[in-house]
Amino acid sequence: MPLSQLSRRELIAAVLALSLDPGRLVHACDEHRARNGPHPTPRPGIDASKVLPSERLKDTPRVQTAFDEVRRIPAIVDGIRCHCGCADADGFYSLLSCFEGDGMARHCDICRGQGRLAFRLHKTGKTLDQIRAAIDDRYG
Repeated sequence: MPLSQLSRRELIAAVLALSLDPGRLVHACDEHRARNGPHPTPRPGIDASKVLPSERLKDTPRVQTAFDEVRRIPAIVDGIRCHCGCADADGFYSLLSCFEGDGMARHCDICRGQGRLAFRLHKTGKTLDQIRAAIDDRYG
């Protein structure tokens, strides 16, 4: 992949990796491809029952808000690929997966940012495809 297609953050990481270990640049480009793969198809009947409960997030209001918003639109968030690189994690299916179980999104600004953007755009009537495009533009 040409370096011109990497985000600024990825380009800086690639340059640093190359200066330390030239073999790491190939790995960085492979990770970029993984994060920019196709969006998943929302699973029929998906719900928010596995999203980390609000009570477990009460000490972090900003994080709690993101989880609460995702909990309101599980079918939308299940149709979005996460751009933070967690797509390679076991059990990962979609951005919704980042908010389930132990809620890795508690510690990831990218996951939370994508979830909050999806919620805001959905509230304004945007379609899933429009939401995906906006997330790709901002985080891809």
